[in-house]
Amino acid sequence: MPAVVLIGAQWGDEGKGKTTDFLAEQSQVIARYQGGNNAGHTIVLGTEVYKLHLAPSGIFYPDKLCVIAGGVVLDPAVLLQELDDLRQRGVSIANLRISANAHIIMPYHRLLDELEENERGADKIGTTGRGIGPAYRDKISRSGIRMQDLLEPEALTAKIRSNLAEKNLLLTKIYGRPPLDPEAVSAEYREYGARLAPYVADTALLLNERLNRGERVLFEGAQGVMLDLDHGTYPFVTSSNPVAGGACTGAGVGPMCIDAVVGVIKAYTTRVGAGPFPTELADETGEQLRQRGGEYGATTGRARRCGWLDAVAARYAVRISGISSLTMMKLDVLSGIGPLKICVGYRTADGTVLKDFPLSARLLSQITPVYEEMRGWDEALDGIKEFDRLPAAARDYVRRAEDLIGARAALLSVGPEREQTIVRGGVFP
Repeated sequence: MPAVVLIGAQWGDEGKGKTTDFLAEQSQVIARYQGGNNAGHTIVLGTEVYKLHLAPSGIFYPDKLCVIAGGVVLDPAVLLQELDDLRQRGVSIANLRISANAHIIMPYHRLLDELEENERGADKIGTTGRGIGPAYRDKISRSGIRMQDLLEPEALTAKIRSNLAEKNLLLTKIYGRPPLDPEAVSAEYREYGARLAPYVADTALLLNERLNRGERVLFEGAQGVMLDLDHGTYPFVTSSNPVAGGACTGAGVGPMCIDAVVGVIKAYTTRVGAGPFPTELADETGEQLRQRGGEYGATTGRARRCGWLDAVAARYAVRISGISSLTMMKLDVLSGIGPLKICVGYRTADGTVLKDFPLSARLLSQITPVYEEMRGWDEALDGIKEFDRLPAAARDYVRRAEDLIGARAALLSVGPEREQTIVRGGVFP
């Protein structure tokens, strides 16, 4: 049962889209297992640039089964717009399947997300405002609406009426907003259900059948380990579990099915939104990384915070998710920047140097990074196909990062296109 989980090993935005697209060629099935349209995966195919938010990144291969699994929270309006855009650009979506158990983002989720974030004032978490958190909250409280409910009009209307009896009280009494009309919402979502019905399936059954037939399955995560609800820099986290273990619960497969875990990192570190970021560079170098790396969110357009590679955080991600190999993205962005630095520890206020990632967000916001300095290189990397042809300083940088993080970089990205990838070893067992 050759299955690989692909996860972000930093704070998200590592370049998982390109890596998934690259590995999808070797897979028969690609399954997105958590998150929602708060994630954006950018894929460059020749002169065409695609930004996906819900469709699995393997959608560009017409012979692959692409699954949106039950662990995803789904905004049907966003998905339908995305599918329409893909069709208009000549991309087939015939092999897409959506879990009947995927929870649905409703209009009140988006409203409450925005209103709650505004109420936090200076303590904003930095949500995308897409309704992700409130949708997962209703899922946990057992009042969520699932994809299968959209296919049962009478049951859907009853659930929407019940939910809006509570949500409208919040909107009107707490936030001073007008109530939502349950009949209008029901009509809108019944239409979504009718349009998406051909794609709805028991995706856990499909995935297990394919695994039992020996097909290669690639499980695609969104966000990154450092944004995991349980293991990230809480409360500045997402509302789901991007860690490798989330693939089992989100997709409905057993842990013994997973053969390998690929962690995606950048050759430096970025973060979107609020929260501690030890290696952040609020200087000319940070701005240089942002501009050269095009560090703006695919979903929100927000500028990403940029900093040096944090090997302490990446090593934590390796441990938490059992990462067996890495993909290092945007190595080419570091050309012409030097000297380079890698964070190898955190110094606390009393002078103690931590080698392991601390659980306290308060402590993490107060530490000073301990850096190891390395020489840079000036040569462009975008046309290089083999590791041994990289400049010596680039090879040294990659090898030192591997040693510090504790996993080997099987793939190195030296540009945005599929072909601009250096393969140093297989990812699939």
